[in-house]
Amino acid sequence: MSFFKKLKERVLGKGTKQNEKYNAALTKARGNFADRLKLLAARYRSIDENYFEDLEEILIEADISVNIVFEIIEEVKKQARLDKITDPNDINEVLVDKMFVYYAKSGEDMDTELNLNEDGLSVILVVGVNGVGKTTSIAKLAYKLKNEGKKVVLVAGDTFRAGAIEQLDVWGERLDVEVVSAPMKSDPSSVYYDGVKRALEVGADVLICDSAGRLQTKVNLMGELSKMRRVLSKAVEGAPHEVMLIIDATTGQNGVLQAKSFAEATGVDSIILTKMDGTSKGGIILSIREELGIPVKYIGTGEKLEDLEEFDLEQYMYGLTSTMEG
Repeated sequence: MSFFKKLKERVLGKGTKQNEKYNAALTKARGNFADRLKLLAARYRSIDENYFEDLEEILIEADISVNIVFEIIEEVKKQARLDKITDPNDINEVLVDKMFVYYAKSGEDMDTELNLNEDGLSVILVVGVNGVGKTTSIAKLAYKLKNEGKKVVLVAGDTFRAGAIEQLDVWGERLDVEVVSAPMKSDPSSVYYDGVKRALEVGADVLICDSAGRLQTKVNLMGELSKMRRVLSKAVEGAPHEVMLIIDATTGQNGVLQAKSFAEATGVDSIILTKMDGTSKGGIILSIREELGIPVKYIGTGEKLEDLEEFDLEQYMYGLTSTMEG
């Protein structure tokens, strides 16, 4: 059985609603990737160096970093020689297989479970630059956790941007979730302390902390994030239990570079990849895997509260390539 058929069988055996959301969210990315690969295969009767140069261009324009592209192309070439493959349509199947294996080569990267405290309050610290959908992602995560029966409290820790506090307050009202905030330009660490105190008072299960998204010098960023961590760890043992980094999929490699500053400044446990429905470049998943080595745990598939899906590599790859089958 071909790789595409096996992948389709595994994906269709999962939840229909989640499959539909992945499929819809990856429409633009699929058009820029799978459809272009099909056109490329139609242009060539057999594979040669010109074919592989055109293939490299498609992969790079899909936002897969150059180093990864070269590595994957070499693996495809080896497999083609080994299996005596000359048909570009068969190469497409080998390519997708190699991409899947590339992401999955480290088993720990497949884990999408949040690191929650089983013995008390769980603290999640959310970081990322302004404009990536950080506050909205916090609301979506709170909605998901609340629907799982958890009591959630939010902390408006971005005290440098009035819009961030107001936006979180609005989400809090919509979700019927308490938001702990302070006046503009307050020390974020003191707001976190108040947030922990309040969460413990009301018996909350999860405290989600927003943070400033200013791109400062790395030294200042590290100092600020370290201070936040110290305050949270003193207030609750082991906190923060999960540090989530938000990356906007539409910003491509620039987003990955910005994310590296945060990843280097503080220990990041996981990534939420937002705005997947707005990008035509689905290869960013591989670049994140290579450049950051941090698992993507959720992807944003739309603007609604329920449009936050656990990352599933099989569903992602099928959503990106489903039009290539046959």
